[in-house]
Amino acid sequence: MAEYDLLTIGNAIVDVIARGDDAFLAKEGIQKGGMTLVDAERAEHLYAAMGPGVETSGGSAGNTIAGLASLGGKGAYFGKVADDQLGAIFTHDIRSLGVAYDTKPLAKEPPTARCMVVVTPDGERSMNTYLGACVELGPEDIDEAVVAASKVTYFEGYLWDPPRAKEAIVKAARIAKAHGRSMAMTLSDAFCVHRYRAEFLDLLRSGTVGIVFANEAEVLALYETEDFDAACAQLAKDAPQFAVVTRSEKGCVVLEGDEQIAVSGQSIDRLIDTTGAGDLFAAGFLRGYTLGLDHEASARLGVAAASHIIQQIGPRPQTPLSDLPAVKAILGAA
Repeated sequence: MAEYDLLTIGNAIVDVIARGDDAFLAKEGIQKGGMTLVDAERAEHLYAAMGPGVETSGGSAGNTIAGLASLGGKGAYFGKVADDQLGAIFTHDIRSLGVAYDTKPLAKEPPTARCMVVVTPDGERSMNTYLGACVELGPEDIDEAVVAASKVTYFEGYLWDPPRAKEAIVKAARIAKAHGRSMAMTLSDAFCVHRYRAEFLDLLRSGTVGIVFANEAEVLALYETEDFDAACAQLAKDAPQFAVVTRSEKGCVVLEGDEQIAVSGQSIDRLIDTTGAGDLFAAGFLRGYTLGLDHEASARLGVAAASHIIQQIGPRPQTPLSDLPAVKAILGAA
């Protein structure tokens, strides 16, 4: 039996989340709805320009493993921080969730990564990320025993920005395959897909990655088309195991060979912040998958987790997802 349900690999980032309007985005030259990489000087400027914010451990894969733990799963995480104040905050936060996290911190510069997230009144989040210590994640940070003990190893497409992380992912994929484990990824965002489209396709077509998560914009960018059905049909062919495409309030579609399973969205009381919606969807789906649930039940678990997280500020569950009535109903029926 695997020691871990899920291992995630990602950029270990502390999120600084504040509210702002479209005028602020325009004034500061922030790309709405995307993730832009910035240098240390730009990060300091935006931090000073933003209004009062909430600081919390984040990063896409970090949010996913936090969601899995909140759903009762056992998880591990690889990601690089520095031996500084923000690094200590990140380490404490993720370990307090019961997640195994033992990546050795940097003893020197650069400092721990941080992401300035501006949430507009429509709930959309616009991110400016200073990667800092994240760029130092490398093959030496991949613990073979942890990968071998994990049912699924999942990484974020954002890792394709820091160069040494690519080597780390290839190493993890090789270990996972040798031990009969699954390798999964999220495409992260459409801008990321545009940067690395050919490499992402190669990850799938070479069999390095078996499971892929994407949203509508990302799958369209991957195949350079405006035809959603055509993009999904091609993704179904390229994904060695299966693919999941989220569609915001429309729910999601699971693609496996010639089979397509559509799962509708879940009504919510109020949209507050979309930060982490895709991350928590992946957490819910992978919790179901590692429990042996079918794709439809796993997708409904993902929808329930995502629907909950967009009704609060921040990407980490503030109450256990396992206590949600929708989650209990799905797991109780399994």
